[in-house]
Amino acid sequence: MAEEDDTKIRILQSLRGKICEGRNLGVGSASNRIQNTSIFCTISLDQEEVFRTKEVYDKSLSPFYGEDFYFEIPRPFQCLSFYVYAKTMFQRELTIGKVALRKEELCNYSGKEHWFPLQPVDPNSEVQGKVHLEMKLNEVITDNRPVSLSLQVRIIECQGLPLISGQACDSYASVTLLGPARSDQRKTKVKKKTSDPHFDETVYFEVSRPSNYNRKNFQVEDEDIEKLEIKVELWNNGNLAQDVFLGETRVSVKILRNDLVHKAWYLLQPRGNGVKCKPDDLGSLRLNVCYIEDNVLVSNSYIKLRNLLLKSPEVQPISASAAHILGDVCRDRSEASLPLVRLLMHDNRLLPFLMAIAALELENTQEANTIFRGNCLATRCIDDTMKMVGRNYLNITLKPVLDEICESNKTCEIDPIKLKEGDNVEVNKENLQIYVQKVVSSITESSASCPPLMCDIFRSLRQLASDRFPSDPHVQYSAVSSFVFLRFFAVAVLSPHTFQLRPHHPDPEVSRTLTLISKTIQTLGSWSSLSKTKMSSFKETYMCDFIKLFLEDKYIEKVKKFLDDISSNVCKSTSGAEDSIVLKEGEVHKRAQGKKRIVKKNFKKRWLRVTNRELSYHKHKGKDPLCVIPVNSITSVEKLDESTFNRKNMFQVIFGERPLYVQAGNCVEASEWIDVLTQLIRCNTGSVFQPAVSCRDSTLANIQLEIDCDRETERIFSLFSASLPRLQKMEDACASMSVYLGQQKEQEEYSAFVIQDPKETFRTIKEIREVLEDLRLKHDSIELTDQPGTIENPIVGKSCNKVCMELEGAACEPGFVGIRFCQECNNMLYPKEDKENRILLYACRNCDYQQEADNSCIYVNKITHEVDELTQIIADVSQDPTLPRTEDHPCPKCGHKEAVFFQSHSMKAEDAMRLYYVCTAPHCGHRWTE
Repeated sequence: MAEEDDTKIRILQSLRGKICEGRNLGVGSASNRIQNTSIFCTISLDQEEVFRTKEVYDKSLSPFYGEDFYFEIPRPFQCLSFYVYAKTMFQRELTIGKVALRKEELCNYSGKEHWFPLQPVDPNSEVQGKVHLEMKLNEVITDNRPVSLSLQVRIIECQGLPLISGQACDSYASVTLLGPARSDQRKTKVKKKTSDPHFDETVYFEVSRPSNYNRKNFQVEDEDIEKLEIKVELWNNGNLAQDVFLGETRVSVKILRNDLVHKAWYLLQPRGNGVKCKPDDLGSLRLNVCYIEDNVLVSNSYIKLRNLLLKSPEVQPISASAAHILGDVCRDRSEASLPLVRLLMHDNRLLPFLMAIAALELENTQEANTIFRGNCLATRCIDDTMKMVGRNYLNITLKPVLDEICESNKTCEIDPIKLKEGDNVEVNKENLQIYVQKVVSSITESSASCPPLMCDIFRSLRQLASDRFPSDPHVQYSAVSSFVFLRFFAVAVLSPHTFQLRPHHPDPEVSRTLTLISKTIQTLGSWSSLSKTKMSSFKETYMCDFIKLFLEDKYIEKVKKFLDDISSNVCKSTSGAEDSIVLKEGEVHKRAQGKKRIVKKNFKKRWLRVTNRELSYHKHKGKDPLCVIPVNSITSVEKLDESTFNRKNMFQVIFGERPLYVQAGNCVEASEWIDVLTQLIRCNTGSVFQPAVSCRDSTLANIQLEIDCDRETERIFSLFSASLPRLQKMEDACASMSVYLGQQKEQEEYSAFVIQDPKETFRTIKEIREVLEDLRLKHDSIELTDQPGTIENPIVGKSCNKVCMELEGAACEPGFVGIRFCQECNNMLYPKEDKENRILLYACRNCDYQQEADNSCIYVNKITHEVDELTQIIADVSQDPTLPRTEDHPCPKCGHKEAVFFQSHSMKAEDAMRLYYVCTAPHCGHRWTE
């Protein structure tokens, strides 16, 4: 049983980013229709909408959104799409265009903003789902000829077909055998009202044979196979209306060359209509997309790396610890800090680590007024800690007043240059003053709600700062205020949507109000450590005049008392009753409870609301609850199979005698509802879910802090693996410093790293390398990807567009798919390795022309096909049109001239540029490297 568990992995996916802005949306033919409309964007996973921005009215058709998004992806997906819609005055939604990114393309855009041209949206391109096919060649004896071949195509079933007008479709399949001079079509029966039709129907096609057919060699001739393919189309039966296209896939009959039976799942593809829209016709969208996929092994695989990281707080000096080294070598320090914080927090090792790296930062700080102002590892880790444990604290403190500011929409502009016609600066200043007073009061009166971990951090920071600058009486306050005001409250006021305090980015006028409030909060938060003579530091005169309103002693004393309270040694006594805080709310469909005998509609729209005390549903948002369920009476929360009610995204809340059945709007929302409810009830008496040996109460301080240590360790492994070149450079720096002990050399070449003890740092890096290699081998020993053609990993078949592109390419360029030709002398280009810049090039041997490879070097990990007992090749690699081909490397096994090639996926530096070749001969498939 243990051996079986060792082969299990979890594939965990998450997506974060920002929908920034649009540019010239619908400038082409659609511009007149959307001239006086509001424009919004949505995010879809395989056409299932999971996120929607607010509606923005912009006459220039270049709306700004600034909408951040983050969510866990709870299911497999193939395509991520961003749709742009215009909503008319009659609430009709007009589609402007979309940006569609396949899953395998997402890594190309990770972490950077890009402008994407919008593509047109039409029924032929909007497809989803997959089809299960079986193809077989049968030998048939006929009257006319002794032997002929029959192609048998079995349509087994489909999954995930789209809804038509909100309803499950009435689908049927059309199967066509295509050849140079033939097009034979068959159809299945219609399956009513289902998105997952089960056909299990077989159609037959006669395959013509040449006259010299030899029964002993039972294979279809190569020239026949190359010219035949099966096209499977899915349609919705429209009865009196026109049938609606649902998707298609094309499979070449030559796939039966090596095996007379082929059975696999295929992803449905859009159908090309021959119309190509210019990229600028529909405008463009600026996006920042970061997709992360973690292949998490079983827990005991991470013991060595986890232990190495957890002992970091005890390492002397702290700069030689594995956790600090990760922050040094990682390209983006913010990517490294969050998994570190989560992992150390889980084992109660976070506070000593934070204090150790904060003390290191203070050693390098020369002036008290610049304390914790840089973007070092200490500030990043403390920032992430506050965001994690302080989310509900912000909810209690700021959400009520921010809701009032955003919904009242009063003008607060006090800059004379930005005033609009008719604005009164004195009235605006009074509005702003009232808002600032409310925000300041909310903050300074909230010390009792500050999470204990944040208080411990602030107390330790205060002591460290006092020890570092004993002659400065104000530094103890600035050490705390630089985090709690400048990096916590002020940021939350400025961007409430990033802290889930508001659903969307505020409109420009409200955003300007929040900016002015945030500036005031930052200044007031640090004013207790500044003298009143520093008014000249303000660049804006209007802000200087406004701040004077808050220089009264009562405000400064309030701030000082607040900083004292959250950083004192006195333990705050918490009252038994906590404030009721909304953890999640939204619109769902709820199944009738069966209280009435006659129910018109089984599912009704309801507003579901979860607080730390209760679960309730309402007829509409803001209305009185129709039902209230105390959290302590809920025993379990379970996801339901789609077949239970023939509805997706269903879950049940079990309490009392009858369960509550709820349908969420999409898969992401369903997962979020289940997660927040599960965390709330994890310590309930009688709960089915009681995971922890050290179970804590479900207080606001620990709700939403369940940490998956294996996932965080896997993320750290991925970050280390991606940073191997910098890790190597740091190792070289340690060796050089140990030998030469040259301070000047250290400053010039190794200033990017903090190396206090070269020998200890070198020893830790060696341990890191050993642990990474061990984990890499464990990853390699487990198949991280399902075999192609399984239901989890369907084959991406050809579409009409791909076939047309191949035919066009064959007409204009001789040779094989993937071969490139020199633009100077038209000779074939060959692969060349640029080892200095670590890139792959195509180079001409007849002249000096060369170009960088843009799409060709890929490696499909652990997808193997067994040719014989001794030979295993990557499945379908010899037929992959995206791989480059060469005639310059004959197969050492069979002598065949043509081969495809790709790069190694190894993490070792010496293997990073190694090329592998696979013979394309039908019965060889030999793989070698040179």
